[in-house]
Amino acid sequence: MSLTTVFRRASSRVATLAFRSVRSPLTVRSGSERLILGSQQLSRASAFPFSRFHSTESAVTKTTADQNLVSVLESEIDCAVKEEAPDQNLMEDVPQGFPFKIIDTPGERTVLLQRNFEDETIQVEVDSSAPYDDDEQEQEQAEGNDDEDEEHSVKIRIPMVVSVSKGDGVCLEFGVSAYPDEIVIDSLSIKHPQGSDSELAYDGPDFDDLDENLQKAFHRFLEIRGIKPSFTDFLADYVANKDSREYLQWLKDVKSFVEK
Repeated sequence: MSLTTVFRRASSRVATLAFRSVRSPLTVRSGSERLILGSQQLSRASAFPFSRFHSTESAVTKTTADQNLVSVLESEIDCAVKEEAPDQNLMEDVPQGFPFKIIDTPGERTVLLQRNFEDETIQVEVDSSAPYDDDEQEQEQAEGNDDEDEEHSVKIRIPMVVSVSKGDGVCLEFGVSAYPDEIVIDSLSIKHPQGSDSELAYDGPDFDDLDENLQKAFHRFLEIRGIKPSFTDFLADYVANKDSREYLQWLKDVKSFVEK
């Protein structure tokens, strides 16, 4: 065999090995893991165990958090049942002369009072979420007198919307704050059935800007239709009772959702 032939075979073999080394990167095996040098990629054998561990850890965390939330909800429900149980005899305490029919729809924050007065329909929307009002002046007096009961720093206030309508659909709408010793008219407007809801619509002057005699006449207008301070204490008890019932049901609904 000639020297030239040997040289050619050796060169061909070196070139073949070099070509294979380029197409097939060197691999290093260690157990079930495989690292491909030069590609910066991990094999599926090393990636899958991490994802399975992460998924299991998330499921355990979620279950623990949900169980803890249910436990706290159950404790709160027990307290609400014991401390804020609805008074089933509340309707027996309706004051004499109370002229309204009470419409109490579960799940709603307001209580509706309705009555007919001659040719008028009167509807009162009572907000059950705020039956009390902090009175700064009474608070200062209570803080200055150690013997003063803390209850004197809180004054009952029930926000209401009183609508007085007739057959044509037009109504007078009063924004009212009911206190045990007085009825305060906060606003007054007239509503038309096809009226505009635009913010630019004229709603009348501020009630406090009206002539004093006119203010007194409107107070009398409401009084003969059943809006009296003598009913405030009863309404305060009723809406506080409703708020307790709605809160208890809300807790149960949240607990039911979490347990699904």
